[in-house]
Amino acid sequence: MASTNQTIVVLGGGYTGVMCAIRLARRTRRTGARVVLVNPTDRFTERLRLHQLATGQEPADHRIPALLRGTEVEFVRGRAVHIAPDEREVRIADGEGERTLGYDYLVYAIGGVTDTSVPGVDGHAYTLDTAETASRFAERLAELDRRGGGTVAVAGSGLTGVESAAEIAESHPKLQVVLLGRDEPGSMMGPKARGYLRQALDRLGVQVRTGVKVTKALPEAVELDGGELLPVDALLWTAGVVGAPLARESGLEVDDRGRVVVDATLASVSHPSVYAVGDAAAVRQSWGELHGTCQSGIPTAVHAADAIARRLRGRKPGVFRFGYVHQPTSLGRRDAVIQFTRPDDSPGRWYLTGRLAVAYKEAVTSSPAKIYRLSRRLTIPARTMSRTGGRANRPVGYRGR
Repeated sequence: MASTNQTIVVLGGGYTGVMCAIRLARRTRRTGARVVLVNPTDRFTERLRLHQLATGQEPADHRIPALLRGTEVEFVRGRAVHIAPDEREVRIADGEGERTLGYDYLVYAIGGVTDTSVPGVDGHAYTLDTAETASRFAERLAELDRRGGGTVAVAGSGLTGVESAAEIAESHPKLQVVLLGRDEPGSMMGPKARGYLRQALDRLGVQVRTGVKVTKALPEAVELDGGELLPVDALLWTAGVVGAPLARESGLEVDDRGRVVVDATLASVSHPSVYAVGDAAAVRQSWGELHGTCQSGIPTAVHAADAIARRLRGRKPGVFRFGYVHQPTSLGRRDAVIQFTRPDDSPGRWYLTGRLAVAYKEAVTSSPAKIYRLSRRLTIPARTMSRTGGRANRPVGYRGR
């Protein structure tokens, strides 16, 4: 039997939170459910463009209420400071104080934050966690330019670090950019795509140091394992992501990285009225564990919305299944490399470079806003959101033949 007049609160207005709220509003409109989206600011942060913002560029200014227009989703500007999952309540702080929202279902879409546990990083490094932190880094780069140059270190040789290093080197040619990491940049790519990526970094003048680990950040240097001190004028930290502390502090079961542990339907294993999506969730598949990307995050948001809608109608929620498609990586504004992948994110045979890759990457980066607008008008089939082999949304217990 369908449940009516239920309240569903979505915490977080990033890629996953906005997608989930829009999908929920459409899938639950006949049940009379109230959908509330909570976020500290009304600005929609395109995390895929934060490395551009960090170099002084000005991406489009999207606003969450505009993205939600026509959906009847209620937007609440505030920051979630505590969840009481047993009481099904969340405490929200805004400029006027605190208030409590009750819920029947909660979607935890707060996302991840940069892991700054290395000594000195909190006080002496910049991150790309928010538009505000990216803008502060942009101000520092502009200051170094005015001084005539300097050395900028990017810690972390994953794709965020690669994109950031390339963007800085291209936008600020006076600066010496050093990319520090344990692994070779593009280590998850095939050898040809990885080789192209490395050539692009060389062309941009990025100094790459692999097999190194930053053990401490200092005011004007970083300390590497082995004791070497590398003088730097600015440090951008992209080395790892962990879950925001709210989930652990609120008593939800989390893994060793602070992500909410979920079952096959994306419901919290400790509190089934809570769903976790995107970077905030520890999601396992038959081939391994999801890693935080917009590519996998939006499908988790779609699935969580569908699962809650099913439960409101008295039906069993489906099992989440996902497969990766690509690894799009910008190399400044005029170059990029796209590694196409197998579902487990291992590199496939095909890759794309140059102008076609730039166009492809821009299409991927700009796609969320387009998906939101389309989702306000129609229900996009979940299976089109990822490579699932047509197996998405099968009910719990389904085993096939």
